[in-house]
Amino acid sequence: MQEIRKYVSDNKQRFLDELFELLRFPSISADPKYKGDVLKTADYVAEKLKVAGADNVEICPTDGYPIVYGDKIIDSSLPTVLVYGHYDVQPADPLELWETPPFEPTIRDQKIYARGACDDKGQFYMHVKAFELMMETNTLPCNIKFMIEGEEEVGSANLGIFVGKNKERLKSDVVLISDTSMISLEHPSLETGLRGLSYVEVEVTGPNRDLHSGVYGGAVANPATILAKLIASLHDENNHITIPGFYDKVTELSQKEREDLNKAPYDEAEYKRDLEVGELWGEKGYSTLERTGTRPTLEVNGIWGGYIGEGAKTVLPSKAFAKISMRLVPNQNSDEITRLFQDHFEMIAPKSVKVKVSPHHGGEPVVTPTDSIAYQAAQKAILQSFGKEPIPTRGGGSIPIVALFEKELGIKTVLMGFGLDSDNLHSPNEKFDIANFYKGIETIPLFHKYFAELSK
Repeated sequence: MQEIRKYVSDNKQRFLDELFELLRFPSISADPKYKGDVLKTADYVAEKLKVAGADNVEICPTDGYPIVYGDKIIDSSLPTVLVYGHYDVQPADPLELWETPPFEPTIRDQKIYARGACDDKGQFYMHVKAFELMMETNTLPCNIKFMIEGEEEVGSANLGIFVGKNKERLKSDVVLISDTSMISLEHPSLETGLRGLSYVEVEVTGPNRDLHSGVYGGAVANPATILAKLIASLHDENNHITIPGFYDKVTELSQKEREDLNKAPYDEAEYKRDLEVGELWGEKGYSTLERTGTRPTLEVNGIWGGYIGEGAKTVLPSKAFAKISMRLVPNQNSDEITRLFQDHFEMIAPKSVKVKVSPHHGGEPVVTPTDSIAYQAAQKAILQSFGKEPIPTRGGGSIPIVALFEKELGIKTVLMGFGLDSDNLHSPNEKFDIANFYKGIETIPLFHKYFAELSK
């Protein structure tokens, strides 16, 4: 442990400088105008893997953005860890809400502010530096493979194809991912499950063109008004989702499971203060920790239509749109939920409008085993690094490829994240605590150490 901490201490400024270089690339996979920047980011990741000591480093082309692969096989009889991460990031909009430019990383209050700081550049880069540490100190105890992709933020459309074609190349004993959060440095935790995702876009069309709201208002249905009513109807007075069949396959937690989940540290007053809200909202009968980790949800991610420019324009719009995401829990299936949503939305639309539902992407919910050798290795690593046993939690986000790895490669995943829920993921002023970044680099080699020992 002392050797690990000394290496991190001796190289901490270099580690930070390299991360800042990585963060300066605007690798926004959702916007084609950033294609060149996304490809440059892949080049940078590949170069840093080589410098750290990886062999067989390759930028693997796909029909979208490439996957960066590298490995270090020290002994075929030893266990192999597959490290997954992603180098693409979410769009930075709205730009005016950033205190400092999103692709000019800045330190404030010992936190790194930049798009991708936590999701996922800062977190996957911990693994690159932890690998470098093990190589330089001659302490790598097992084989390691890296697979860093560039399409996670747009649904990982080509990852499944790549994994299917490279099963032998990716053959491993466990997947290790740091793209999740922990409660805090004072209360380290390990996520034991993730929600799935169904993401759709809806379009409501009324008249065949925009109309004068004075001449036609009151005679023709306004698509924006109809859309608002349709969306409002998707929850009842208890904030329960009203789509028929939506909850049919949801497994309720036992009373003990609910009690254990709610043992995690949680301060509702601080939660509300941090978000600057006067009251929390959610499905009646469940705690905040249950709502955000173990219950399915339906949220509007964006809504627009008509005139949204400066000043006034009295128009009755021809069309209105919304993007909607549904987070899913174990036993729900993303394709089935998408179909249920589409059938329901089309059924409840009045004849005064036409509706179109366009599925975007989805992923399946997962629960990771807590009795596996890999999970025990993560527990021991965090206990030694933090001096505390990690608290098991359920993550509210989605990483669709976790289910994919289990299906295609037959292996489970350990979710060992070092971000915080308050790190503004997907929002302006995304951040990552410098202390968490270094703590990750310190803890990851211990996972490899204990995984190798427990696998004997």
